[in-house]
Amino acid sequence: MGEWATGSLGVGRGNEIELLEELRFPHSLGLLYSAFTYFTGFKVNSGEYKLMGLAPYGEPIFADMIRSELLDLKDDGSFRLNMRYLGYGHRAVMTSPAMEALLGGPPRAAEAPLTKREMDLAASIQLVTEEIVLRIARHAHERTRQKHLVLAGGVALNCVANGRLLREGPFERIWIQPAAGDAGGALGAALFAWHQLAGEPRTAKPNDAQKGSLLGPRFSDDEVGAFLDSVGAVYERIDDRDQLFDRIAALLADEKVVGHVADRMEFGPRALGSRSILGDPRSPKMQSVMNLKIKFRESFRPFAPAVLRDHVHEYFEMRPNEDSPYMLLVAPVQNDKRVPSEGGAAGLELLHQPRSVVPAITHVDHSARVQTVDDERHPRFAAILRAFHRRTGMPMLINTSFNVRGEPIVCSPEDAYRCFLATNMDALVIESFVLMRDAQPDAARFDREAHLRQFDLD
Repeated sequence: MGEWATGSLGVGRGNEIELLEELRFPHSLGLLYSAFTYFTGFKVNSGEYKLMGLAPYGEPIFADMIRSELLDLKDDGSFRLNMRYLGYGHRAVMTSPAMEALLGGPPRAAEAPLTKREMDLAASIQLVTEEIVLRIARHAHERTRQKHLVLAGGVALNCVANGRLLREGPFERIWIQPAAGDAGGALGAALFAWHQLAGEPRTAKPNDAQKGSLLGPRFSDDEVGAFLDSVGAVYERIDDRDQLFDRIAALLADEKVVGHVADRMEFGPRALGSRSILGDPRSPKMQSVMNLKIKFRESFRPFAPAVLRDHVHEYFEMRPNEDSPYMLLVAPVQNDKRVPSEGGAAGLELLHQPRSVVPAITHVDHSARVQTVDDERHPRFAAILRAFHRRTGMPMLINTSFNVRGEPIVCSPEDAYRCFLATNMDALVIESFVLMRDAQPDAARFDREAHLRQFDLD
């Protein structure tokens, strides 16, 4: 909503972008999705990924109603919204009383129990969103005849839609700006001014010019050691890289939950290994443990796998060495890695059924939000994965952001140590330093509730 355009289609050539078509406010796919985020009781502009994660628990029984009542959708993916149902143009909330009448009751209150209605609404708007994204992409291909697609904007963080677009769409390759929401506009504005307005030349690079999105600060061993000594932390310093990575792998193989802080911090909404909480994806209990005891968040929310890129096709329906470095593509787990369903379960009961040989990262629809890891972008994280692979035969780990629910991702050693004490994670690794929770003198008396109260629920 920073400008009238809510969706744009263009072509980049050399150092210029030519815009060809656009949708305008109030007709917005992102705001339509946010309206359902609000209606299902989640926070607008931060809870959309929860709506996406909830969708596989439901059935898209409202999809036809959305298509007929809320949308006038064209073959090229353009549309007009029926603003009778949507309040964001003139009210302080996203939907109107007409939406409540249409959907059989008021929005779910925040933190209220989730019902079948919310699950079905999530499934419905997710399906409609995917259909619109596919229509727009096919139209873009017909209009431009380009082979490669670049996505940005908040809807580009819908990794389920991105996965369908990669599998079913007309483009050979897709690249998604990892900070695809509003924050990423800062990068685009700077590059646009430099290249298109100032006329500076641009040379396309064959590899990832965003450098794995590791654009933030890092902290030296001297800085880390000085901080840990200042708070009386008990640690082991391991300067030999191979020994350090073997130690981390051993902890993870023993089903320990490990916080990991090293290298430059990631730019964007996803932790990619530098500010991450790691776990063993083979553990059937790990999803619940990490959701409820580490992150203090809803139990239904899935975790993502970080997998060595040269093994991605063995576990997921992706091409050999296919890139997904920013955790922005969802792919099905390979059939030979799935576990037959017991049947009979529905809704959140599905959480308790193992679905694959990596149950902690397999969602109820046998999908996963895949992050591929390679030696070029992130050599340290790749080395940890290889150490775990040598020890266990498993080339992947659970990777979730290092924070508790509602807290920003940790940046500094101080942030990490404080969050470590506030959770039930077992170990903390900061650069060359390894800390065990049960060895910390402050662990027992740390005021966890005071820490959690600092952050609004997301």
